[in-house]
Amino acid sequence: MDKKYVKKSVEELKENLTEIQYRVTKENATEAPFNNEYNSFYEKGIYVDITTGEPLFMSSFKFDSGCGWPAFSKPITRKVIKEKKDENHGMVRTEVRSNIGDAHLGHVFNDGPEETGGLRYCINSAALKFIPMDKMKELGYEEYLDELDI
Repeated sequence: MDKKYVKKSVEELKENLTEIQYRVTKENATEAPFNNEYNSFYEKGIYVDITTGEPLFMSSFKFDSGCGWPAFSKPITRKVIKEKKDENHGMVRTEVRSNIGDAHLGHVFNDGPEETGGLRYCINSAALKFIPMDKMKELGYEEYLDELDI
């Protein structure tokens, strides 16, 4: 799986990402709550790392947490993310980064729904690209189709 997802150079990222996508993924910025692409978006499909295309989250794992950013109960697999202690802004949180691209995605908290494990992955829309269910096979993500709630 990892062979098709490659970490891109700073130059490539600056050329291919919007300013907010670059600031979020490479400078650890946070986009505005409630005013982002996927906060209130609930189509069936897969969310991938905007910098590499690496699969990260399924729409089946998405829920409305009311926090203003897309929230997921878990990643596709723990191998696709890295967690890191974040002591910025006067608080201690757990940062979530993509494994291959090392892109800043957001943070994980222990206040998610108990029935799905109790975690809330609070993720910036700017760090994600959504692949709709009907495009997953065509774009090489067919192995994840069975995991969608259809």
